[in-house]
Amino acid sequence: MLPLTMNYPNNALLPPLTSHQELVISQKIELGEVLLGYESRNKYGIYAANRAPVAYAAEQGKGFLDILKRLLLRHWRTFEVHLFTPDRRLIAKANHPFRWLWFNECLLVHDVQGNYLGAVQRRFSIFSKVFDVLGPGGEVLMSVKSPLWRPWTFEFMSQGQRHAVIEKKWSGMLKEVFTDADTFRLGFDNPHLPDNARWLLIAAAIFVDLQYFEDNSGSSIASDVFDS
Repeated sequence: MLPLTMNYPNNALLPPLTSHQELVISQKIELGEVLLGYESRNKYGIYAANRAPVAYAAEQGKGFLDILKRLLLRHWRTFEVHLFTPDRRLIAKANHPFRWLWFNECLLVHDVQGNYLGAVQRRFSIFSKVFDVLGPGGEVLMSVKSPLWRPWTFEFMSQGQRHAVIEKKWSGMLKEVFTDADTFRLGFDNPHLPDNARWLLIAAAIFVDLQYFEDNSGSSIASDVFDS
């Protein structure tokens, strides 16, 4: 497989990910969300295939107004997600600005010093989920088009090649029905993917969860079931 063309070097502030063929991104459930049904901050553990922790991600905003925004506005709301190393060192921030049009929604990713790494940009589509992974110059690195009959699979393509895939994993009937906690597998098909692209794909997995699976009323019906 040919390397994915990237117009910038790896960011030295980001921990290397090239040794991983796949990652598991698992949303963490808070007790209040299970018992009371309110929308708490979204938090994720990011693990290697052997379940060793690689990173953590946490949505910011603990106040009452933030709870109302999550409850009423869902994925329309503005929010910021911070990415940490296993020892809780901040390494990157993903910001979701307000957009008037749903197909113009995006997640902008910067490193801890504010350097722009790229974005995940949703595109207009009626019968499928379509979005792009953009580099810092706005160039399209990879695109995703997930058809209706494969709602839990997101393939990242460029020039006819699949570079990575995100798959939502089945987490059990009770967890699927009564919470919106999700687990995703992020597989790297292209071993030449640079670290910057891999961190953008982690942000893309969070974007997929918040865009398409945050509302548990819609996440329990799907045509594909994956082994956990």
